[in-house]
Amino acid sequence: MMITAKMPQAASDIASELARLSPDYAATPLLDLPLLAARLGVAQVLAKDEGRRMLGSFKSLGGTYAGLRALARAASTDIRGLVAARPAGQPALVCASDGNHGLAVAAAARFAGTNARVYLHHGVPAARARRIEEQGAEIVWVDGTYDDAVDAAAMASRGGGGILVADTTDDPEDPVVRDVMAGYGVMAEEIREQVEAAGHPRPTHLFVQAGVGGLAAAMAEGLGGWLAAPGRILVVEPETAPAVSAALAAGRPLRVEGSLETAAEMLSCGEASAPALAVLQRHRAAAIRVPERTLDEAPALLHGCGGPRTTASGAAGLGGAMTTCDGRPGLGSDARLLLLITEAEINEGG
Repeated sequence: MMITAKMPQAASDIASELARLSPDYAATPLLDLPLLAARLGVAQVLAKDEGRRMLGSFKSLGGTYAGLRALARAASTDIRGLVAARPAGQPALVCASDGNHGLAVAAAARFAGTNARVYLHHGVPAARARRIEEQGAEIVWVDGTYDDAVDAAAMASRGGGGILVADTTDDPEDPVVRDVMAGYGVMAEEIREQVEAAGHPRPTHLFVQAGVGGLAAAMAEGLGGWLAAPGRILVVEPETAPAVSAALAAGRPLRVEGSLETAAEMLSCGEASAPALAVLQRHRAAAIRVPERTLDEAPALLHGCGGPRTTASGAAGLGGAMTTCDGRPGLGSDARLLLLITEAEINEGG
């Protein structure tokens, strides 16, 4: 079957595609955390535990799906046919990463029987690089920030180095980035089904990590019209890497200067993705900048209140809720919060 359409598949179809690859793509738990709700002074906190997903993070939904779909388009087949045939002579997959996206793209290459080349900046911990290498990918180290790695990967792809599987772009119609965000949309469909099955009232506030904005945009698209009033979508990012805040204020993506250093390493991005920004603008999302101290404190608070162990990146949504509850602008005791725990705890030593 030849795939030519630019539009991604429906979330249910993407979930089925991924489930054929591994049982670790099964739906992840949606946790009800009453102790955390009491600590924050709100009615309910629901947390989606993406540390239980394939590769230990939500990124495996987007990067792996988009990488396989890009290879399938190049081979004039579909994902099932590609993985079954693993045709010789396939192009390599190329991407930049802070860690998890590169891991997901490397997995796509492994499933398809081809190579991956992942561009990392030197701020990425060695443990995350090793995980990518264990998937069979080649690491290319780049001086500078994540955004410098993005530029280097794009240049390598334009020079014939392979198919670029980016999670950010300045092209609002980029089909690969749209596939990445569509993969993330599987989470939104699971959340809707899990809330209804458990009989929970719908959340009123979504706190979602930013990075380049792709995850936040996918959640806004999948949950924006479903949340209960007031239906607030709050995009959370470190004070030191406010890419989405800057883009929303300017009305367009622009590159934030500085080192972008943060405890939330997976959010160390200096420029928002254009397709993500357009979605966030349409859903009237607001951005929250979280201090480093709060990012550091969030994982322990989450775990102490019955949640899973995670990193500062994985608990950044909670950091946004903590920051908001401190000031309580428009967040009352009847608020029902939805958080995404985006990755499992990782031993980043060595």
